[in-house]
Amino acid sequence: MKPSPVIELSGIATVFGGRTIHRDLDLVVEPGQILGLLGGSGSGKTTLLREMLGLLQPSAGVVRLFGQDLNDPDPLLQRGLRRRLGMLFQHGALFSALSVFDNIAFPLRELKCLDEDWIRRLVHLKLAMVELEPDHGRLMPAELSGGMIKRVALARALALEPELLLLDEPTSGLDPDRSQNFVDLVGTLQRELGLTVVMVTHDLNTLAGLASHVAVLAEQRIIACGPREQVMTVDHPFVNGFFGADRRKLL
Repeated sequence: MKPSPVIELSGIATVFGGRTIHRDLDLVVEPGQILGLLGGSGSGKTTLLREMLGLLQPSAGVVRLFGQDLNDPDPLLQRGLRRRLGMLFQHGALFSALSVFDNIAFPLRELKCLDEDWIRRLVHLKLAMVELEPDHGRLMPAELSGGMIKRVALARALALEPELLLLDEPTSGLDPDRSQNFVDLVGTLQRELGLTVVMVTHDLNTLAGLASHVAVLAEQRIIACGPREQVMTVDHPFVNGFFGADRRKLL
């Protein structure tokens, strides 16, 4: 039997203060895909990620994760679904008053079923997964470089061993070398852990280095979705402008 899509958005509409952000939006993400979500500034990409995460509820339509309605009124079902996904926010969103260790430990402590010895072991494991040392756990967010902030935020996103990873502009603010290192790290973790990944990005190198599939958000809906090479050939003003002369290098 074919497994359920990891994400299934059906008829999504999003309205803020009388302004329509999404209308009649449909999107399906299959297990193991790395999907790059593209769209112009203000098109609602991050809003869509937040709806997948359950931080926002769409004005209409259904968000399903792993075949289950994310807005099911059963709190146990909702909690179970949210434990199966992790989120890396654009600027890391680390708690500035907590150390690196305590930032990564935060979701583990929220479970209220692990003692501190197990939490310590798991935090050190997550630090190793993102190629950081146990001693880095003592640092505060203000002491971290941009690249380290991304790695710590990624470690926290992976703390509960999610099956789905959502990334919002994962390489934003990084220089080219650190950006490529982070792309390589995410790619390695995706293969080793079997993650499904959805990322918002405007960076062509990040897209080329990670995304097997691309969805284009324009005109308040998904206008194209499929393998990257296929979507790049779509004749649409946004697609033409985004890829431009770089099409041949990415095909």
